[in-house]
Amino acid sequence: MDDVPAGPASPEPRRPSLAVVIPVRNGGRDFERCLRRLRQSSYRDFELIVVDDGSTDDTDLIARGAEARILTNARPLGPAAARNRGAIEAKAPVIFFLDADVLVHEDTLERAIARFDTDPGLAALFGSYDDQPTAPGLVSQYRNLLHHFVHQQGEFRDNARPAHTFWTGCGAIRRQVFVEFGGFDPRLYPKPAIEDIELGYRITRAGRKIMLARDVLATHMKPWSLFEMVRTDVMRRGVPWMILLKRTRIVETDLNVKHKEKVCVALTGLALVLGVLAFVSPWALAGASAAVAAVWALNRRFFRFLARTRGPFFAAAALPLHLTYYCSCGAAVVLALGYWTLIGRPAAAWSSPRRRRDAKAPSIPAPVAARRSAFTRWRSGA
Repeated sequence: MDDVPAGPASPEPRRPSLAVVIPVRNGGRDFERCLRRLRQSSYRDFELIVVDDGSTDDTDLIARGAEARILTNARPLGPAAARNRGAIEAKAPVIFFLDADVLVHEDTLERAIARFDTDPGLAALFGSYDDQPTAPGLVSQYRNLLHHFVHQQGEFRDNARPAHTFWTGCGAIRRQVFVEFGGFDPRLYPKPAIEDIELGYRITRAGRKIMLARDVLATHMKPWSLFEMVRTDVMRRGVPWMILLKRTRIVETDLNVKHKEKVCVALTGLALVLGVLAFVSPWALAGASAAVAAVWALNRRFFRFLARTRGPFFAAAALPLHLTYYCSCGAAVVLALGYWTLIGRPAAAWSSPRRRRDAKAPSIPAPVAARRSAFTRWRSGA
């Protein structure tokens, strides 16, 4: 029998240039809007990966309707672990992390991938929320506009500037860099916290470049309550961030931890103390008023921005919220320093090597886990 010549080999599927990874738990209507807007992007060469982190609603059906690749966690593992899983499963060389309550602009993906194409040395970048948050109400509008304003400050060149940290609400990273540095740390941060900031510090301390691109914009849909704002600022960001700075000996002076912001925290604390003492001394009330006036003066650009975008009455109403924000930051510093002094140094409960060996390994390849040892040492202050 004559040999039958083999036919041509089947070509391998084309690899997309970008992977959009969205962790979600009970995303609801906001998640549906997020996916719909994503599909309207001018940049279409991307794979969509949704990590369903133990949802109990119809999140799975919503993702299927958007033709997403769905990875399901049987129980909630937290956003750090969910993003790790999505990133490792991605095929594209660049990963774009997006929160499930965020709407990209038509050109968001296109602007992000263009910077990686033109700058081979760029490890990661992140953008910011725009000035059109959808959630109504004073607290929600204030909170989302504050984020936009902070991320739009600094000395930009070609709409970008260097940054020390990373942000996963609307941020992209080369997959090779993500894998090399071991991804996010779900053992330190099993719940929403500063896992993206911690990864950014590891990357930039190793000499890699992260950029903040102010033209990479997205709309935040999240509604905020006053309680949620305070809890986030104290327990989910302030305390773990301060402990991270103590452990790594990093002196942070960017974004919302600039020197001016630290002065405002101190002035707000002074105003609070003097306000209590005003019951026994009228001079204390005058001092408290002066401290509040100083906080307003140091933030006059922010309040002018609020007045320009939402009107002067909104700007005036936002002043008590801004003082509450600074009070929360101050409380976080006190709690973190107390933890560090009494528990953090000897117990090292946040990053103990023994605890890390005994804990379940994150979903990253074994060779990468081995390469993380150097970063574990500097993160624990060794």
